[in-house]
Amino acid sequence: MSKRSEAAPPRVWSRSVRLLHLGLIGSVTVAWVFREDLGPAHEVAGYVALGAAALRCAIGLAGQGHARFGQFVRAPSDTLGYARQVLRGTAPRYIGHNPLGGWMVLALLGCIGLLGASGWLYTTDLFWGYGWLAWLHAALGWTLLALVALHVGGVVFTSIAHRENLVKAMLTGRKAPPGPGDVDGSQPSGQNP
Repeated sequence: MSKRSEAAPPRVWSRSVRLLHLGLIGSVTVAWVFREDLGPAHEVAGYVALGAAALRCAIGLAGQGHARFGQFVRAPSDTLGYARQVLRGTAPRYIGHNPLGGWMVLALLGCIGLLGASGWLYTTDLFWGYGWLAWLHAALGWTLLALVALHVGGVVFTSIAHRENLVKAMLTGRKAPPGPGDVDGSQPSGQNP
């Protein structure tokens, strides 16, 4: 691991991004815990998660810095190249989201959006009682659980690989300053670091 500069830790994630992240953790957890009863707690938690995901998408499109999708969502070829670097143990440290993390953000937000939409549809007169919709909603719930497990695994793996506490970084919004070989992520999407 290369030495990092002694500069002040840069702010990577804004308070709004961090609060939405925590809101998603809480609301998805509540929705999952109450998945069998499908009562008000499950429904309210689902709408909170859907709202938080929608706000995060708005920030991703119109926000600034490391919160913008265009800052951290890389082209598929760049992401596959990064995945090969991870497998070889030569992946650089990113100040914002790394390419795999960027695509994971999109997958998580997309899955939450589909879960919220399918849950809402199930409450409408037009779609009430359809088995295929209940099956789809349940399958999306399990898909989200798998994505969360992959996300947490990626955070743990990357924290160990780069000797950096990414959970603390998400709570404080700050990461260690860039060092030699680190990628600040400021290149537009689709360009190699």
